[in-house]
This record gives sequence, C-alpha cells and structure tokens, in this order.
Amino acid sequence: MLERSLVQTRGFRNAGPEGGRSGFEFLLRLPNYRGMRASLADGVDVTVDGESFPHTGNTMVIQGRELSLERLREAVDLRWTVDEPAIVRVAKPGGLSIGVHRITVGVRLRQPYFPIQHQPSIVNETREATIIL
Repeated sequence: MLERSLVQTRGFRNAGPEGGRSGFEFLLRLPNYRGMRASLADGVDVTVDGESFPHTGNTMVIQGRELSLERLREAVDLRWTVDEPAIVRVAKPGGLSIGVHRITVGVRLRQPYFPIQHQPSIVNETREATIIL
C-alpha cells in the first residue's frame, strides 16, 4: 500500500556500491487520481537539504524502464499507474549521508486538455525521509 505523501518513506536510499555511490533514489507516488501515459510526466525537480537537482538531469523508472527526460517524453506506450510508484534516480557522486534529510519534489505533469501556456502543472511536496545505508 502506498502512503498518502508523494515521496514514499520506503525506498529512499543511496544508489551504487558502498564506497562508490553514484547518487540516491526514492519512490514517488503519482500525484493524480488515475493513471496516465508516462510521456505526460515531464520529470521531477528534487531538492535535498537545500541542494537542487533539476528535472533535466534526473531519471525515472516506470514499470522497470529507466527513462531520461527525453526518453520519458517519447514513452507513449508506457503507463504510470496509480498503484505503482515510480523510482526517481538522482546523480550525486558519493550519495547522501546516513540520517534524516529534508526532500522537496516538484513533479512536472503535462495535461493534454490544458492550453500550452499553462503547462506543465507542478505538484510540490516537502517531507523528511531517512537514509539508512
């Protein structure tokens, strides 16, 4: 079962082997009441403890497929479902320190029925999560 918050407390961890961390990742719930084509997601801006990581450099894993922003925009055959969190991967050499971190996300979504000048819609959330390893 998913938590109500966008950023899930489980799944917040460093990526890569110990001693050679390449970044960190976390689970993200879809901020919508129904599923959507992955191509309508326009990435996720991430800030951790005041350090910003723009959506252009982060990748998302949806249904096992890791997608850069360019590939995400082309993924018209892939659906991000309500009950399946995406993994957001952020490159940060060395990863994050063990402990509690303040994480802010800006999930960028394009709505096909909104005029282009109002795109993307950005859903923001801030919460604290803990890195154990």
